[in-house]
Amino acid sequence: MTYRPTVRGRRLARELRNLREDRGLTLQEVADRLEWSRATVSRVETGQTRPKVEDVAGLLDLYGVPSPERDALLTLTREAGQRGWWTAYADVFSGSYAALEDGASQIRNWDPQLIHGLLQTDDYARAVITAGRLLPRPEDIERRLAARKIRQRVLGRANAPELHLVIDESVLLRPIGGRRVLSSQLASLAEAAERPNVTVQVVPFEANEHAGLDGRFTILSFPDRADPDIAYVEGTMGDVYLESAEAIAKHRDRFERIEAVALSPEESARYIREAAGSSQ
Repeated sequence: MTYRPTVRGRRLARELRNLREDRGLTLQEVADRLEWSRATVSRVETGQTRPKVEDVAGLLDLYGVPSPERDALLTLTREAGQRGWWTAYADVFSGSYAALEDGASQIRNWDPQLIHGLLQTDDYARAVITAGRLLPRPEDIERRLAARKIRQRVLGRANAPELHLVIDESVLLRPIGGRRVLSSQLASLAEAAERPNVTVQVVPFEANEHAGLDGRFTILSFPDRADPDIAYVEGTMGDVYLESAEAIAKHRDRFERIEAVALSPEESARYIREAAGSSQ
């Protein structure tokens, strides 16, 4: 099974890489001293494999890490190895997004085509999955729908993340699943926007050209400041995770520019309700 690192898994990988670099050691030097392959050390530091507690302990011994830092990193290793609900849907989620989204404290998303999966109704989601995934079997569609419904529970838990969505006006007009399905979806979206942790804004056609024309993206932020933001771009040929400070800064700026040309949350809510009524 492909390893999909959680937020803690990525933090562990980053801490281990920083420790090695602080000691002035190369990947090959660490591999030689531990009798590992260079590729194994690299996979641990890039979060491509789930390290065992004893392996991390060996690295910490090599780096001379004392307690309590050592104890904290071993605890982080155990936590990083915990399996989340998404592991039961490894056939549905091809990357780390579900795990990262589940650990986020803030989710900012721009989408010019669709309502975000966390707020999709069953019928709308079924239409999106059927058309977008080109799945031949009904059971495959229903399995993805089941995974999406579990994923949506994150917004109702005690430590629910803040969700800020900005969508294009065309999303309110495209009758995905038919006019009845769209009307129900928009009514549900308007209701969701009343939650204290959900903000929805609409970019009107009058905005003309704007910073969101290159396509959709998501920015995930996390409760621990030690975990940097991640920008996620989903595509038909694969997903891209951007973590460099430069890339994150550009996506934050892009999101803020899109937000600036959008209707206010209050204006957007009124428009969504009107669109729900006219779609019936």
